[in-house]
Amino acid sequence: MQDICKTIGFYPTDILLPKDVDMEKWAVVACDQFTSQPEYWEQVDSFVGDAPSTYHVVLPEVYLQASDVEEKIEAINQTMDAYLKDTIFQSYPDALIYIERVQSDGKIRHGIIGMVDLECYDFTPGNDALIRATEGTVLSRIPPRVKVRQNAPLEFPHVMLLIDDPSRNIIEGLSQVEKKKLYETDLMQGGGKISGYLLSKEQNEKVLQGLVGICTSEEMKKKYGIDTRSPMLFAVGDGNHSLATAKQCYENEKKQFPQEKWGNLKSRYALVEIVNTMDDALGFEPIHRTVFSTRPEELLQGLLEYFPGSFLAEKSMSQKELAQQYPEAQFITFVHAKQQGIVVIPKPTSQLAVGTLQQYLDEVASKQYLEVDYIHGEEVAYALGTKPYNISFLLPAMQKEDLFKTVMIDGVLPRKTFSMGHAQDKRYYMEGRKIK
Repeated sequence: MQDICKTIGFYPTDILLPKDVDMEKWAVVACDQFTSQPEYWEQVDSFVGDAPSTYHVVLPEVYLQASDVEEKIEAINQTMDAYLKDTIFQSYPDALIYIERVQSDGKIRHGIIGMVDLECYDFTPGNDALIRATEGTVLSRIPPRVKVRQNAPLEFPHVMLLIDDPSRNIIEGLSQVEKKKLYETDLMQGGGKISGYLLSKEQNEKVLQGLVGICTSEEMKKKYGIDTRSPMLFAVGDGNHSLATAKQCYENEKKQFPQEKWGNLKSRYALVEIVNTMDDALGFEPIHRTVFSTRPEELLQGLLEYFPGSFLAEKSMSQKELAQQYPEAQFITFVHAKQQGIVVIPKPTSQLAVGTLQQYLDEVASKQYLEVDYIHGEEVAYALGTKPYNISFLLPAMQKEDLFKTVMIDGVLPRKTFSMGHAQDKRYYMEGRKIK
């Protein structure tokens, strides 16, 4: 089985789960969510209190710029040490864990927790690794995260890797077989429910063989019409910067050892959840842009001038009507305190509207300070955009069926192109792994 794992870069591993704790307080949503809503994290803090919780061992990104961030990181490492010392964990050796997540919409999403080899992962554009980033990685976002991870004895992942399995057999098929249930709990703050099951050795092997089957050159040609000697098995769906941080920590550590020792480094591997892109419960949601403390009218006018021929649609026209009249154009909805409408861009510079808009925002940001946040959820983006001196750009979703082929042909998408589901449906921290 070890040879199979090397082929696909995915392994069973020793997985930690808490025992004798309140699981609803233990599991906390991914740290990169609700970054413009500190009240969400204040509510989490109030609900969790001093109970054992992943809230105490991760750093919500809303606090990355806090004046006491160094003290927060030190407290995280101390809490991890205390949890290990107090033996609050049950270890499941050489394990894969199958999970069923009941989302806030009632749909069930299926996943498998295991470990990936970071030697098989690359986030640079145009690479041919087995594990590839789907969106551009912002290098400046990695160093603050390295500070959190580099001295941590444990990792708790919110990374979700996607596979492309139209048959829905590898992961979803596990819902029909007998398994040992490890936990079942509600998730706080409207996150739905989650159950975890330990897979048997035979089930592990079947999963691994299934992954081998979908990453052959023959399968790539069949699904995408592409001849390639470098198949893509995993696409990073969520947690791109977290996985890039793990990669950077590994690259830093392996400089201290000869190459023959690299395979024994715990930092070489990272715990992840794999999910099938074709899972019926998995939806691709757009990630909107809100610009804060700006002059909305000037920023909007600049967008129109940046793309010649662009104009504001008549208020009476729907986006569907616009698409029929301008089939080659892209459409970006905007809202600020005094106005809302649709920008029509007849000659876009990117395949996706998000790429076209991001090009303009990056150009403005290269000349002046621009405070931009990436917002999950149309209602939140709308509410933020209507506040004085703000403007929100609301973007359409991409089709998930196009993801793998687009990345294989065109390389990484513009950063923050899509989100898998709503913020409350993101991965919650549950399983852990020793990385020291």
